[in-house]
Amino acid sequence: MGVDCYPMSESLTAAIVVVSDRIVAGQRDNTVTPLLQDLLAAENITVIDARVIEEGFDPIATTLDELLREQPSLIITAGGTGIGRRNMVPEATALVLATRLAGIEHQVLRKGLDSTPLAGLSRGMIGVTGRDSSATIIANAPSSTGGVKDLAAVLLPLLPNIREGLTREER
Repeated sequence: MGVDCYPMSESLTAAIVVVSDRIVAGQRDNTVTPLLQDLLAAENITVIDARVIEEGFDPIATTLDELLREQPSLIITAGGTGIGRRNMVPEATALVLATRLAGIEHQVLRKGLDSTPLAGLSRGMIGVTGRDSSATIIANAPSSTGGVKDLAAVLLPLLPNIREGLTREER
């Protein structure tokens, strides 16, 4: 079953934010940024910023504010979506979203559950910061490479449709 997509008429830019105390401390390798860079490049999406930050509400809220000033088309976060005390990515994301795309969130969850029951532990959000062409799409993935691949497999083919919906009334 294919997805009827609108052709991508604009070049998209993206920012990647990996949220992990262990990566920041050098206790774990960052495998997510290179994976996301490859997945985005395959869709001709230019990565304009890639960061690794510590967990907690303030670091992610500050980072999202800084990145939104750069006006990327897309921000993908990876990590910080679990149930731990410092897993605050969804809470910080909620503050900048104008509209959640709950249907896409459910699609990502369903795809993840095909691989592991642990997918249900991710609280990641997907949404847009506005309702016009200046809006940024924000998507929270878990820190696992499998979770990142699941998010990308669902979201990336839908980007042209989302962008078209944000610009339709401006034409």
